[in-house]
Amino acid sequence: MELVWVGTAYLAGLVASRLYFPPLVGYLIAGYLLYAAGVHADDTLAHVADIGIELLLFTVGLKLKLRSLIRREVLSVGGLHLFIVTGVSVIVFFVFGGQVSGGLVLGVSLAFSSTVLAVKVLDDSGELSTMYGRDVLSILILQDIVAIGLLAFANNQQPMLWAPALLLLPLLRPFAYRLLNISRDGELKLLLGVSLALAGGVLAEHAGISSDIGALLMGVMLAGHTDIDEFAEKLWSLKEAFLVAFFLQIGLTGLPGYDEILQALGLLSLLPLQGGLFFALFLLVGLRARTAFVSSLALMTYSEFALITSDVVVKANLLPPVWQSIIGLAVALSLAVAAPLNHFSHRLFSSLEHLLVRFERKVDHPDKLPSTIGVAEWLVVGMGRTGVSAYLEFNRQDTLVLGLDADPTVLQNLLADGRRVLYGDAEDAELWDKLPLARIKGIILTMPEFEVRSSSIVQLKMRRFKGNIGTVCFHTNEEHELYRLGATFVIHPLIEAGRQLVERMLDSQDRPV
Repeated sequence: MELVWVGTAYLAGLVASRLYFPPLVGYLIAGYLLYAAGVHADDTLAHVADIGIELLLFTVGLKLKLRSLIRREVLSVGGLHLFIVTGVSVIVFFVFGGQVSGGLVLGVSLAFSSTVLAVKVLDDSGELSTMYGRDVLSILILQDIVAIGLLAFANNQQPMLWAPALLLLPLLRPFAYRLLNISRDGELKLLLGVSLALAGGVLAEHAGISSDIGALLMGVMLAGHTDIDEFAEKLWSLKEAFLVAFFLQIGLTGLPGYDEILQALGLLSLLPLQGGLFFALFLLVGLRARTAFVSSLALMTYSEFALITSDVVVKANLLPPVWQSIIGLAVALSLAVAAPLNHFSHRLFSSLEHLLVRFERKVDHPDKLPSTIGVAEWLVVGMGRTGVSAYLEFNRQDTLVLGLDADPTVLQNLLADGRRVLYGDAEDAELWDKLPLARIKGIILTMPEFEVRSSSIVQLKMRRFKGNIGTVCFHTNEEHELYRLGATFVIHPLIEAGRQLVERMLDSQDRPV
C-alpha cells in the first residue's frame, strides 16, 4: 500500500510540476484519485502525516527571530490583514450558521498564506533575501505563530498544570547548541532535528496540549545558531516528504460534492480581495507600488495551515466534516492559480505599472531606489562573492566604483566595512530609469539568476547605455544569448578559475628555486 501512496503522489506531483503548478496540488489530486479507486487512509498514513506537521512547525521555530517580527511593515500589514479577514469571516459564519467558534478558527486560517509556495517562489527567483522577500517571510512567520495559537484553542484539550513549563524549553539553548556543534556529519544533524521535533511533540502531548506546539518550541530553542540556515535546509526536504502524507490524507477523506465544489470556488473568488487588501496595506505603510504588488501576489494564497486547522476544528466538532473537503479543494485551487501568477509577477507589474503607481503615497519610501550615484564611474550590481571581488579590484586600481544590491543585510555589512554601496533591485525597471548613467564607463552584472542578468542588459540597451557591460554565465547556452542581447564580454567563473590555476601552476614551475 505504501508503494501505491508514494507512487501515485509522485506521478500526480510530476504532472502538476510540468504544468507549472506546485507539486502540492498534485498530491491533493492523488488523494482524490486514490479515494475514487477505493483506497482509504489508515493509521500508518495518519502517523506519517502527524510527523510531517511536527517537522513543519519545528522548521518554523528555527526561523523565529523577534527582531524581524517587530518591524512596522510586518506588524501593521500582517496584523491588520489578520484582524480584518477574521472579523469578516466570523460575521459570515454567524449569519449563515451561528458557528462562531469554528468560524473564528477557520476565518483566521483563511487569512494565512502558503509558506511553502511563497518561500519556493522567492527562493527560485533569488528574491528571498531582498527587502520585500524578507517582509513576506516575516509576515508568513507571524501568521504561523497565530496558527499555533489557533491549534491550541481548537484542540479543546485540558492541559496539565505543568504545561506552562514547556515555555522554558528555549532556556536549554546552550545544551541544544552544544549538541548541534558536535553533530558534524550531515546525517547526524538531520537525525538531531527529527529527534528534537518528535521529543517536543511527545512532551506537549504528555502536557495535554497539541504536539505541534512542543515541536515549535524545540525549534525556537535552536533559533539563532550560526549554522541554523544549513540545518533548516537539511530538514526542509525531509519535512516536505513527510507532508506528502498529510496532503494525501486530505484527498482520501472523500471526493467533494457539487455543493462543496461551489463553496470552494466561492472561497477562491475571494482571493483577489485578499491580494487587494495586502496591496493597500503595503502602500499604507509607505512601500512603492512595485514592492507592494509582488509582495501581495506572493501572499495571495490559502495556506497549508488551513488544512491543518480545518482538520482540528472538525475533530473538535466545531464545524461539520464537509468543511475539510471544502478547505482542501480551496487550498489546492489557490496554489494552482497563484503559482503561474507569481512566476510572471514582474512582467504583470510592468503591464499594470501605469495604473498601480497612481496609488503610491507621496512619502519617503523605505524601499526607494537611488537617484544619484555621486562621482562613481563604474557600477557593480550584485554584491555577492563575485561582486565584492570585482569591487575590491576596482578599488585596488583607484577607480571610482559603486556597488548595488537588493539584500539589506548584505548592504549593512558592506557599509560597516566602509564600502560604497546602495540599495538597488536589478529586476526593477525603474532602477535603470532613475540611475544617471551618462558618466558611467561600465557596469558589471553578477546576479546569479540568468533572467535577471539578461533583463538588465535589455533595460540598459533600451536606455541607450554607451558603456561596457560585463557579466557572468554558468551554463554554455547562456553565453551566446547574453552576447546577443548586448553584453560586451561574458566570462564563465569555473572556466576562468581553471585557466588561472594552470597559469599559476606553470608560472611557479618557471621560477628558479
